[in-house]
Amino acid sequence: MQLYCMNMDSPVGMLKLVAHDHALLAVIWENENPDRVPLNIMLDQVEHPILSQARQQLTEYFAQERQHFELPLELNGTDFQKKVWSALLKIPYGETRRYKDIAVEIGHEKAVRAVGAANGKNPISIIVPCHRIVGTNGSLTGFAGGLENKSYLLALESKLNKS
Repeated sequence: MQLYCMNMDSPVGMLKLVAHDHALLAVIWENENPDRVPLNIMLDQVEHPILSQARQQLTEYFAQERQHFELPLELNGTDFQKKVWSALLKIPYGETRRYKDIAVEIGHEKAVRAVGAANGKNPISIIVPCHRIVGTNGSLTGFAGGLENKSYLLALESKLNKS
């Protein structure tokens, strides 16, 4: 299966969008560990319809004009990871959850650390909102894009909710 990519400048740095013919596969941070989301060789494709749509929706998100993404997504991971990522998609814009909340929601109450690990492997950052997960005491915890970017995304969403 051929993969296509497009780089996108954003308020949180350069993002690499990755898709195949039918779905978005990844949103990769500029300086993240390349082993976090392993991908095959990609072709640069600035006119790819799914990549163009993802860039447009992310641009609207950063401009506070979009709260929900409407993109075909393909989440590749274990069954457990997919359960975690599906739960992330249910977290409302501007709200946060704790790792334990997600563990309870997916029926694995004691798997808090495994939820954290799955959250860290989320291949579609921002769109699958792993930034909305915080520590037990509400503190910001690990994030592939860095804690500064996590803080930025949470503040961005918080601003619109207060308007």
